Amino acid sequence: MLAVVGTIPDPDAPLVDAPLALENGILTANGMPLPPDRGTPALLGAAAVACAHLGIDLPHALLVGDEGLGKGSRALYAHLERILPDRGYSTLAFHYLQPDVDWHNRVLLAVQTMKPCPRLVADAGFMYAAKMSGEALAYDLFTPDAGELAFLADETAPHPFYTRGFILQDDSRVEDLVGRAYEHGNAAACLLVKGSVDRVADKTGVLSTVSAPSEEAMEAMGGTGDTITGMACALVEYGLPVAKAGHVAAQANRYAGELARPNPGSQIGDLLPHLPAALARAMKEAR
Repeated sequence: MLAVVGTIPDPDAPLVDAPLALENGILTANGMPLPPDRGTPALLGAAAVACAHLGIDLPHALLVGDEGLGKGSRALYAHLERILPDRGYSTLAFHYLQPDVDWHNRVLLAVQTMKPCPRLVADAGFMYAAKMSGEALAYDLFTPDAGELAFLADETAPHPFYTRGFILQDDSRVEDLVGRAYEHGNAAACLLVKGSVDRVADKTGVLSTVSAPSEEAMEAMGGTGDTITGMACALVEYGLPVAKAGHVAAQANRYAGELARPNPGSQIGDLLPHLPAALARAMKEAR
């Protein structure tokens, strides 16, 4: 089963450890509605729709409210340290959590006691913590954008705020940044770099790219990178090799945008109904 770990920007949201439910387009966990606007709920929404389309169990959600002060994240870190050794997840995805190297390492040690050890995906804050801890190589997939890739590529930066200015955060230097990240051991086994051109890479370099179709309004929609990550997690759980899962997810996200015809006011919820058709097309092309 796929499990997704992350936070909700609501300090009153309780710690939730429950399977997702998706009924009539409404996503819930333990009865708590999860509007898939952006962030971890957007990732969960895309992963749930993708899992339903692929005929596999919907993800298990491990969530907590945290408005950025870290109290909720610390509670969730402690919960993970306690419960993960006895869980049987086959894919484990970490998303928005306040970066904390000590807690990251404690959670990773708990993960490494799981039998068998799950495939590990990290994005957003937890990806930062993985890099800051020196444990990036323990992960199967990171899903950065170009700016986050610049942080991974900077071997001296202890935090994204301190990424060196000469590393330009744009698509034009992605291949150079990928090489730097691997050179210094700051990348997972596979990278899915999200941008105007999506790139799948490993230590040998860029393996594939996805650049079309391109819906201009998608650039203004917060959360489209989260939907790519959510679909990639579902595809990894389905059994695709990690690099292929990343490529299919990136292509499907673009097809979903083409089908949805978004405008600048569109939300991620407008994209989700189109994911099954988009995934079917992208998977057919990838065979």
